[in-house]
Amino acid sequence: MHATPQNGQQNQNGPLAGFTVGVTAARRADELGALLQRRGATVLHAPALRIVPLADDSELLSATKELIDHAPDVVIATTAIGFRGWVEAADGWGFGEALLKCLRGVELLARGPKVKGAIRAAGLTEKWSPSSESMAEVLDRLLEEGVDGKRVALQLHGEPLPGFVESLRAGGAEVVGVPVYRWMPPEDLAPVDRLLDATVARAVDALTFTSAPAAASFLARAEERGMAIELFAALQHDVLSACVGPVTALPLQARGVDTVQPERFRLGPLVQILCQELPARARTLPVAGHRVEIRGHAVLVDDELRPVPPAGMSLLRALARRPGWVVSRAELLRALPGTGRDEHAVETAMARLRTALGVPKLVQTVVKRGYRLSLDPAAESKYAD
Repeated sequence: MHATPQNGQQNQNGPLAGFTVGVTAARRADELGALLQRRGATVLHAPALRIVPLADDSELLSATKELIDHAPDVVIATTAIGFRGWVEAADGWGFGEALLKCLRGVELLARGPKVKGAIRAAGLTEKWSPSSESMAEVLDRLLEEGVDGKRVALQLHGEPLPGFVESLRAGGAEVVGVPVYRWMPPEDLAPVDRLLDATVARAVDALTFTSAPAAASFLARAEERGMAIELFAALQHDVLSACVGPVTALPLQARGVDTVQPERFRLGPLVQILCQELPARARTLPVAGHRVEIRGHAVLVDDELRPVPPAGMSLLRALARRPGWVVSRAELLRALPGTGRDEHAVETAMARLRTALGVPKLVQTVVKRGYRLSLDPAAESKYAD
């Protein structure tokens, strides 16, 4: 594998069994990895970013002092972990009580229920929270009430809010950003590089992104390594990009990469959409009286998961592109990973493929011509047309 696998229990019968999923998150990566593994996925974790510890963040300290000295009219809290961290960091700097006193005197808006919980745990009360958990609804409310001449503090959480700040300023507001946590490139780039290599090699079936900065950082690293074209080719055709929400998807969509995201911007729904999308992409064929479903690194033969070596999967995919048709040894040789091989490599890989599948007759040898999938007769005409 091209990145460090997560530890945890893998469900061989889950909807993601046979698929490999890359996780780029720095925060809550263990939780996301465990959810994926419980549904059968092989997980490769490579954090695309690291978070600057709040206690060391001079920008947050400066913004906190400014708000205490010059209280805003409105404070928008966007994430629970960010709000809790802000209060804890202020307490560590000796400004905890002063910050809470400041926040008690303002119109405090919470983006969602988790943030409301963090606000109330700090002994504060939010004035309002959108039912949709959407920043768009927060913006609509503020603009409807009118922001001309108001000072609005916005808890930033590492993701751009397209048009949000610009709209408030156009409405006459002074906007103060509170950088509750900031992102920087990972100290160790090796895991990211291995995940990039795996993506380009189609050794992963999907990548997950839980923040726009992580997506942007992943793409930037590909640019630095001179492999952006290969990466985009993989993401546009073979590797699914799954994002926790539309804001996270923006850096990818701006480069022409299609993404999927759940209606609710949470890890659980993100995993659920992968459980729907990846099996739907798998190729299913009736072969020699068996149901064969070709997944990322494994094959379901009559619902039994059969792990297949990479060379074997390359041969099987080449055969499945033209099910029932004879594929020559020369063409299969070109499909094998690596160079400098001869046709004997095809025979070796084919023998291992048949062993891995557990049903040798799925692949038929056609003497002096090559190999073919033993497609069931009833299906022959469909694929021959």
